[in-house]
Amino acid sequence: MNIWNKYQATSLVIKMSAGFLLGIVVALIFREQAGALRPLGTIFIRLLSLIATPVIFLTVVLAIGRMNIRQMGRLGAKLILYYAVTTAMAVCIGVSLALLFNPGLRLSLPNTLVEKPHLPHATDMLLDIVPDNVFAAFASGNLMAILFIAIIMGMAMSAMSYATDKNLQDHGLFLERLFSAFNELFYKILAGILLYAPIGVFAISAATFGAQSWLTLKSLLVFTGTFYLGLIFLWLLVYTSFVKLAGFGVIRFFTDIKEAYATAFFTTSSLASLPVAIQSAKKAGISEKTANFALPLGAIFNSDGGALRMGVSLVFAANIVGLDLAWFDFIAIVVIGTLLSIGTAGVPAAGLVTLSAVLSLFGLPLEIVALIAGVDAILNMGGTASNVAGDIIGAAVIDEKPVS
Repeated sequence: MNIWNKYQATSLVIKMSAGFLLGIVVALIFREQAGALRPLGTIFIRLLSLIATPVIFLTVVLAIGRMNIRQMGRLGAKLILYYAVTTAMAVCIGVSLALLFNPGLRLSLPNTLVEKPHLPHATDMLLDIVPDNVFAAFASGNLMAILFIAIIMGMAMSAMSYATDKNLQDHGLFLERLFSAFNELFYKILAGILLYAPIGVFAISAATFGAQSWLTLKSLLVFTGTFYLGLIFLWLLVYTSFVKLAGFGVIRFFTDIKEAYATAFFTTSSLASLPVAIQSAKKAGISEKTANFALPLGAIFNSDGGALRMGVSLVFAANIVGLDLAWFDFIAIVVIGTLLSIGTAGVPAAGLVTLSAVLSLFGLPLEIVALIAGVDAILNMGGTASNVAGDIIGAAVIDEKPVS
């Protein structure tokens, strides 16, 4: 029992990294025979796929439902525009660098039959967003339709909670408590799945490396290197430009907020870093009102690091499958992935949950999620630090009285 308690208390980052490394060791010893462990990995993939849709749906409903839509006003519009621009730039950087370095090229997943996914036309995707039956959308697993339902339900819940009518307020608050209860329920389920995650990562790591060994490790190194190179471009080109646009000195600004992105780097949580981020923003010269408004929204909605990672991950997946995607296809898939990631900032292993949903949506092999899980901790560090830095820069951009 003492061992189990220690296992539960150990950081998920350490457990998944240990499982990944142990899988490599087993693969080097047993080679192809390590493939016998694959069913243990398949269980993990199915559990992750099972939980992805309800977690995303509930977190989006609650994230929007708890906002006072009417009071967002001009600052909210400017902030959303900033998020859209930086996310788009992050996507372009990620996809461009991934297509240049081609992580996953010549890599395959043994004993995995994969058909090239059918990518729907833009018009079909638009029509699929609006379902004609709520229950049918959930039954068919139409994630874009489910996301649409979550958004309109969240907006309706917000309108009720902030209404002047007392009865509507009571109903809105009841719905928030109800969705919060369901959210906690699925968080508990997700926590249980993540206890099994190191075993699943170990099994797929062993089975995959047993068949490919150095090629797989090399592909993951290229994948991780491409991601961090993308973050460097994001900071040097995009973030620096917006800091200048906001009227701040670049070196001074990044020095003033260093505690925020350093905390985010080591905690890998935008929400956990929020109090430090607010203090850092005020230290940099951003007004308290703007910081308190923009940073909580950024922690929920803004994910430049996640969008960049999604771009690199999808090129990685496409290379493994041998799928030749056009630029529009990549952008469409990543935009969907970014939308699906709304509200999941506080979810453990949010990147893996979102990636599994996107891969499932387009018929790409979910085993890729387990491969990426081996370096998930390293990716999360840089990605979360970028998310928090981007949140603070967004606050600087919309602040009405920037300090140079």
